[in-house]
Amino acid sequence: MKKKKADEKVKKNTGAKPDEDIKETVEVPETGASEKEETVEAVSETDEKEKEVEELKDRYMRLLAEYDNFRKRSRAERDNIYTDATVDNAKEWLLVVDNIDRAAEYKKDAGEMESEAEGVFLIQKQAQEVLAKLGIEEIKCEVGGEFDPNIHSAVTHIEDDSLGTQCIAAIFQKGYIKGDRVVRYALVQVAN
Repeated sequence: MKKKKADEKVKKNTGAKPDEDIKETVEVPETGASEKEETVEAVSETDEKEKEVEELKDRYMRLLAEYDNFRKRSRAERDNIYTDATVDNAKEWLLVVDNIDRAAEYKKDAGEMESEAEGVFLIQKQAQEVLAKLGIEEIKCEVGGEFDPNIHSAVTHIEDDSLGTQCIAAIFQKGYIKGDRVVRYALVQVAN
C-alpha cells in the first residue's frame, strides 16, 4: 500500500508513470564569454606572479652581490689595518736594527774580541728574523745600481764619470718594504 501511494504522488507531481525513469532536462546558460574572461584573468595573474618572481630574483641577486662586495671590502680594510699597525711598529724598531748593524760592522772591522763580536752578530741575525716574520724585507740596493724613486730617497747628488746616469753612488741608510708598501725609503747618493 505504501508503494501505491508513493507512485501516485510521483505521477501527480511529474505526470510520469510510476516505475518509469524520470529524466529532467536542465538548461545551462551559455558561458563562453565568461570563460574567456576567466582565462584572460588567469593569464594576467600568472604574468603578474612571474614579474613578481623576477623582481624578487633581481633583488636577491643584487643583495647577494652587495654582501659579497661588503665582505671583500671588509677583508681589505682589515688587512690594511694590520699592515698599517705592523709598519708603524716596525718604523720605530728600524733605528734599533740600524744600530745593531752598525755595531756588527764595527766589530767586523775592528777585530774586537771574538765572543763580543759573535754576540752582536747573533743579535743582528735575530733582528733580521723578527723583521722577516713580520713580512718586512730589506730593499735591495747597491752602489752602481739604478736609482728608483719609488723605493729610494736621494739625499745628495754628485758628478762621477765612473758611474752611469741615475746610479747609486753611496747608501746612507737601508730601506725596508712590506709587500708593496715601503716602510722606509733607502737614503742614497745619486750620481750624474
